[in-house]
Amino acid sequence: VGAQVSGQLKTLSVAIGDKVKKDQLLGVIDPEQAENQIKEVEATLMELRAQRQQAEAELKLARVTYSRQQRLAQTQAVSQQDLDTAATEMAVKQAQIGTIDAQIKRNQASLDTAKTNLDYTRIVAPMAGEVTQITTLQGQTVIAAQQAPNILTLADMSTMLVKAQVSEADVIHLKPGQKAWFTVLGDPLTRYEGQIKDVLPTPEKVNDAIFYYARFEVPNPNGLLRLDMTAQVHIQLTDVKNVLTIPLSALGDPVGDNRYKVKLLRNGETREREVTIGARNDTDVEIVKGLEAGDEVVIGEAKPGAAQ
Repeated sequence: VGAQVSGQLKTLSVAIGDKVKKDQLLGVIDPEQAENQIKEVEATLMELRAQRQQAEAELKLARVTYSRQQRLAQTQAVSQQDLDTAATEMAVKQAQIGTIDAQIKRNQASLDTAKTNLDYTRIVAPMAGEVTQITTLQGQTVIAAQQAPNILTLADMSTMLVKAQVSEADVIHLKPGQKAWFTVLGDPLTRYEGQIKDVLPTPEKVNDAIFYYARFEVPNPNGLLRLDMTAQVHIQLTDVKNVLTIPLSALGDPVGDNRYKVKLLRNGETREREVTIGARNDTDVEIVKGLEAGDEVVIGEAKPGAAQ
């Protein structure tokens, strides 16, 4: 929330953590300068309107004089020069009114601007939310020259935006609409769910590794989630049911595209077999080809009966 006029911040009515409503008064910048500008322009307008009244009276008189000169000219009681002078005087008075009208219009625009600046001295909340940061303290002077100086930061905490860091190897599998969820460090048992909104096109480099940010929103009705919390994010790329799976730790060396070696246990002996995998999660992986239900696979070191 910024200031659109310069001046001293006379009052600041909120503190960090306060919840505010839309259009609630947050603070006031010293309105004296704006009020003086309004008084000055209003005085100028009063003077211009008085000048216009006088010019209208003079124009009326000039028209009467010109009409009289026209009648006298018909009887040659006045010269053509006198008639031309009367016509010129009437035109000059008409032009003076036009000039005054332009000045009134210009000053009326200045008055509107001054009133707008006076309104800007009242800093109101553009939306309902929570005060998360205060940049300018009461008594400090703000200067709104080229851009609006920030007074405070207001955040809508009812819905939180989650930014998940995804490696360049995995980001190609993401698309809007995919299911996503996360847990936070302080409450690992509560799962917050949402759907991928977008993936930011600009990467971030961390220790020579490239990452992209996938974003999704989650409701925060109880206000338990806070800004800049660390979250463990999961994104569901696909959903498969009733398929053959083995523990992820049973996969051996890769031998090709989605193909791995696994150690199969039969009659107390181990032998290697090549399998083709499908979907996976943190613990299990789908076996598309190479194993059958009931086959025993070795997890880690080859120990008879280690896993099934």
